[in-house]
Amino acid sequence: MSDKGLPKPILLVGAGALGSSLLKGFRVSGHATADDVMILDLLPGDEAQSWMRDGAKLNPQPDEWCLAKTVVLAVKPQGWHAVAQILNGNLAPDAVIISVMAGVTTDQLGYAFSGHAVARVMPTTGVATGKGVATLYAATEAGMAAARGLFAPMATTVELADETQMNSATAVSGSGPAYVYAFVRALEKAGRETGLSSSHARDLARGTLVSAARLLDETGEEPDALIKKVASPGGTTEAALNVLCAPGNGLDDLVLAAVRAAEKRSRELG
Repeated sequence: MSDKGLPKPILLVGAGALGSSLLKGFRVSGHATADDVMILDLLPGDEAQSWMRDGAKLNPQPDEWCLAKTVVLAVKPQGWHAVAQILNGNLAPDAVIISVMAGVTTDQLGYAFSGHAVARVMPTTGVATGKGVATLYAATEAGMAAARGLFAPMATTVELADETQMNSATAVSGSGPAYVYAFVRALEKAGRETGLSSSHARDLARGTLVSAARLLDETGEEPDALIKKVASPGGTTEAALNVLCAPGNGLDDLVLAAVRAAEKRSRELG
């Protein structure tokens, strides 16, 4: 059974933060139902338990794993080799392996899952809302088609032709939401320290982020153009930007350093 190139049933290995986000995205988009899903997780959380109550198979026996046509690896990169050893010999020959693990290459996956089409994806946890972002890479059309079918209904997808760019994509997009949340946290704190109540600082900082992101999304305008619409010459926004974007030690330099650190760690995890 397939839906827009997505072979089913789906075996989700790992239902932690990212795995649970995928499950939530399935619900929102509707492109996978409980009947389509099997879940393996030693300590299943609320989302996995909810899917079980709806009819998904939670921790089925190995003799059922071979029914899966798409296997999604959502475990921690440090432990994936042990998972591969457990899965090997219990999967259908035509099952496609999709990894959402940072740093693990398709060559490594192909070696561990010899004979299987493989794909590598770096999604954001925003897939839980059906409006995530996902970077896709696969050396075969079967792998790319399965990855596209899994993520396109719940994310804006970027398909890479060069896998070496995946570490950068991980640093920019996979880790990126945390950067945004850190900025909101800082803006809330600044609001409190300049006289706003905690609740007002919270509402203003978060509401500003949501409204700005919506405008960026809906207009398609470049950030510089939108900045110009807010920052009047000699005004309050310009005064703030002169600090925030100061050459040499401003936001551009800080974000570049952060992304480089994340990219380096992504390579180390492989």
